[in-house]
Amino acid sequence: MLSLFMVLAGSVAAAEGGAEPAADAASRPEAQSEIEKGPVISQFRENWILSELRLLRQDMMEYRNQMNLLVTDRELEVADKAMGYATNTVTYFFYLIAGAASILALVGWSTIRDLKDNVRVYAEKEMARLTSEYEARLADLERELRKKSRTIAENQEEIERTNEIHSLWLKSTKEPSAQAKIEMYDRILELRPDDAEALAWKADAALELGEQRWALSLCDRVLEVDEENSHALYQRACAWAGLGEIDNALQDLEAAIQASETLVRHARVEEMFRPLRDLERFRVLVGSDNDPVVPD
Repeated sequence: MLSLFMVLAGSVAAAEGGAEPAADAASRPEAQSEIEKGPVISQFRENWILSELRLLRQDMMEYRNQMNLLVTDRELEVADKAMGYATNTVTYFFYLIAGAASILALVGWSTIRDLKDNVRVYAEKEMARLTSEYEARLADLERELRKKSRTIAENQEEIERTNEIHSLWLKSTKEPSAQAKIEMYDRILELRPDDAEALAWKADAALELGEQRWALSLCDRVLEVDEENSHALYQRACAWAGLGEIDNALQDLEAAIQASETLVRHARVEEMFRPLRDLERFRVLVGSDNDPVVPD
């Protein structure tokens, strides 16, 4: 079931990564592309994903209860065997003592007392050894149970976190303003501080607000984790272009296109690249509308 969840989560991440939020009509009217559309998931797929996650959570709770029952049964079984072994040992010692006493009664009471003391010492040592052995076994079972309990708890927390993040992504696609989208991305980053996708989309919203420096800083954080992130390279190129840093903008745009050739089509109509359109290097990078590009 966990493997199904991992595959499912990968599918969701791929679907979300491929979708793009809608652009602000006032600041970037021509750049209607998947980068501005944002992650969109149908209501049917959302219900299916939540249903699968709920079933996974129920299965994990049942597995935890089964583990508790299994460990309890094992502990009772070990205790029962220990008591039976101890009882049999004492009985055998009693028979041995009785037989030895009968034989040694002819020898004298002093010899019987020595034998009794030796038997008692041996019995105490044997009981101590058995007790230590069973205590060690019980300790191992307890450690294993705690380890599995921690794993189950961590998986439950990750499921809850994933559900909440998924809900926030859906809400972000419905927010009309860039500021509202940034608030959604901030809540996602509170749950996963190193979420490169959330940082990149936050940079996109910052560009819509005209905050090129802020967008530049956000893209730098993404590229510290993934230096070949095409989305972050593209957004940073937009930020450099807005700040008038032409060389840096062209350098990042070239790296973004090398990482993902589908960005060529977006660069041709990107409003932020208006200062670059008359440059020969920019025309070489993006070509013309008649040039073929790799489809999304």
